[in-house]
Amino acid sequence: MENRNLEKALEIFSALIKGEEISRKNKDTASLYDEYNDNAQVYDIVTMMCKKMNLSLYEYKDTLYVSPGVGNKVFGYSNEELKREIGIRVNRELYLCYFIMYGVITRFYTDTSTGTFTEYVRREDIINTVDGMLASTMKNIGIMTLDEVKENSFEAVAALWEELPLVISEETSVVKAARGSKSGFVKMVFNFMEKQGLLVENEGRYYPTGRLSALIENYFEQYKGELYNIVKGAAEDATYKQNQSE
Repeated sequence: MENRNLEKALEIFSALIKGEEISRKNKDTASLYDEYNDNAQVYDIVTMMCKKMNLSLYEYKDTLYVSPGVGNKVFGYSNEELKREIGIRVNRELYLCYFIMYGVITRFYTDTSTGTFTEYVRREDIINTVDGMLASTMKNIGIMTLDEVKENSFEAVAALWEELPLVISEETSVVKAARGSKSGFVKMVFNFMEKQGLLVENEGRYYPTGRLSALIENYFEQYKGELYNIVKGAAEDATYKQNQSE
């Protein structure tokens, strides 16, 4: 192994875990992207280090991204850390935030059979999507093969969401991130996703970053999973109805 190749691989890996952009379109890192893309030994070292560190490495539109794998205690969040970061207290609130994040993802996801693309989402879009997803989940939960923990989790999320008012009396045109309303919960999730470099906001419209697009594309193409099968139809229905009303 050449020392130069090892040094370049370490430089790429170091930049990625610090959240820096390794992209052909970025003049400061274009040479690193070319090293990864064109030098087989650098590529192998970077991918091996990511695998050993339980990091998923994604390439999207000539840009590299990493994301912590499941259970990654070094680069990811524990449930308790995530609750503090978002500003919530109990597990069912965390599960609801996960569900809202999933709703955001489904709004932006376009599979190969779909010709539509959502450019941005607003707070009300996600509220409608979560309404539809939970309605579908609770309708279909009886016919899915789920363990008791999953069933209880879905039921707790649905019960909490239904308890929440759309807004609280103190809220005006500027909705605060808070646990007291559906709008407040969605705003907390938006704030967290902005801080993680997944969304950017402009006049109440939230646009996906390249990092989020990379995660979405790779997640749905590789995993999809049980939750996707439960809520896919409802999310699509909510998106369609929202688009029809615009």
